[in-house]
Amino acid sequence: MKKKRLAIRTVILVLLAAAVAYTLYASLTKEKRSRAGVGEIAPDFVLMDLDGTKHRLSDYKGQGVFLNFWGTWCKPCEKEMPYMNNQYKQFKDRGVQVLAVNIGESNLAVQAFSDKYQLSFPIVLDKDRQVMNAYGVGQLPATFLVNKEGKIVRYHTGQLTEQAVKQFMESIEP
Repeated sequence: MKKKRLAIRTVILVLLAAAVAYTLYASLTKEKRSRAGVGEIAPDFVLMDLDGTKHRLSDYKGQGVFLNFWGTWCKPCEKEMPYMNNQYKQFKDRGVQVLAVNIGESNLAVQAFSDKYQLSFPIVLDKDRQVMNAYGVGQLPATFLVNKEGKIVRYHTGQLTEQAVKQFMESIEP
């Protein structure tokens, strides 16, 4: 009976030690999430919009891209969306595009939000958060300004005013 208990305890200890060793190994070798930096080429991606159209960031080369990460539940995001829409209408024919990357929400929720604010710029869906992670986005809203060469020229986190949106779009106008 004692030998059986000793064997069971030994197996449990070995399993626990293996679990601890694996956890330590995984946490030490895990690639740290770093934000895509100013001056770097923006990580390319392909995401679908609400209509099923694919949008590849590199297809916008030669244009400025106002790349905004957001969520329908995010109050600062909700406040800046009308500003982005107003300025998009002013800048879209001047070579500045908006790509609004929704993070992990259903098509229905995003469509209802878009309809409520009558948004006219492309909204793409990052359902598995791969693009968010590639850019190292933590807090929402987060905006990357990408110039016509595809380089990130500015990063901003937090709500934008309409004046800031306008200035940002002017700064990436080709």
